[in-house]
Amino acid sequence: MAKTGATLKTPATPKGIINLEFAYTGAKASAIINSWANTGAINNVSVAKINTWLDFIFLVFYSLLLYNACKLLAGNFSGFIFSMGQIIAKGALAAGICDVLENAGMLLILHGYISDVFTMLTFIFSIIKWILAFTAVFYMAVGALLIFYRKISAKVSRNKGSLVSITL
Repeated sequence: MAKTGATLKTPATPKGIINLEFAYTGAKASAIINSWANTGAINNVSVAKINTWLDFIFLVFYSLLLYNACKLLAGNFSGFIFSMGQIIAKGALAAGICDVLENAGMLLILHGYISDVFTMLTFIFSIIKWILAFTAVFYMAVGALLIFYRKISAKVSRNKGSLVSITL
């Protein structure tokens, strides 16, 4: 999506479509839409619409990937870490739902329905989506480190007390 949305990165929108995700007022969204409309040969409003529609495909895959990865990792633990993995996995699916609602809001805005209500709701769904997705990625990183630590600890404890000889 970075390729399809490359032209959306302008001096007014250095982060591209993310600038629209984080536009929390109608005035900010209007400024973004106006900066994209005045780009000359490329109609960046149309590019943003296409990019947003493509995101519907992407969000299914990333939310299911995060969900399954968190569930898989959680299965390696018990207690609190297991329970958190189950909750965070469901949060990954909720991130996908928030992304759907965010995309719907952006499409309304891109079709000219610019209001403080739509922009604020789009912003809120975007923030929630990012928090949930980053939480899942953080859980996966910590879980992988804990599994690695567990394996190293098991290997060290197996070798503890054994004699190590060096032959020259």
